[in-house]
Amino acid sequence: MQYENIREARFISRPNRFIANVEIGGKEEMCHVKNTGRCKELLLPDADVLVQEVSGVGRKTKYDLIGVYKGERLINIDSQAPNKVFHEWVVGSDFWPEIKFIKPECRYRESRLDFYLETGSRKIFTEVKGVTLENNGVVLFPDAPTERGIKHMNELCRAVSEGFEAYLVFIIQMKDVSYFSPNWDTHLAFGEGMINAANRGVKIIALDCEVTVDSIAAKDFVEVRL
Repeated sequence: MQYENIREARFISRPNRFIANVEIGGKEEMCHVKNTGRCKELLLPDADVLVQEVSGVGRKTKYDLIGVYKGERLINIDSQAPNKVFHEWVVGSDFWPEIKFIKPECRYRESRLDFYLETGSRKIFTEVKGVTLENNGVVLFPDAPTERGIKHMNELCRAVSEGFEAYLVFIIQMKDVSYFSPNWDTHLAFGEGMINAANRGVKIIALDCEVTVDSIAAKDFVEVRL
């Protein structure tokens, strides 16, 4: 996934989930935060960040906040990126050979799951989650309680019971991590839901990403520890 019109900036503050104040070229600017998660360990005063200059009818800001440096580590925090990264990875890898059909945002029962795929006789539902929380090399999800995430896992379990394959995919929006784990301290029920889903046949995988100033792409599998 490629970005255009990227600018370096300095983070100042985040008045609410959707807006951040940054300094670009010595001038304070307001920008849209493309991640409604807490990101409280990332968006710290004076943190070096990356913003994308964008234009569009009805926009209130000139920039989108898409990346932040945590020390030397560059982390993409664009919540729209994981689905695009996953789609590119599916098309470009041989994880599912002979993909014949990919439908994003597919309705299933009470939910809209991220992808429905077909390859030969295989019919697969997939839910994709972006991961931006890292602690000493361990990446965790979620960074805030997510009842919606639990609902999606329950729907994946139901899909398995009805003969579909189901995958829960975590796109880790950074590189060089040790392993992935549920964030038990933040949302115990989500971790329990992951174990239940795995026991009921939902396959859980995690992929890290090569992140640059203006791109992000899925790279390597990361160990999942439940």
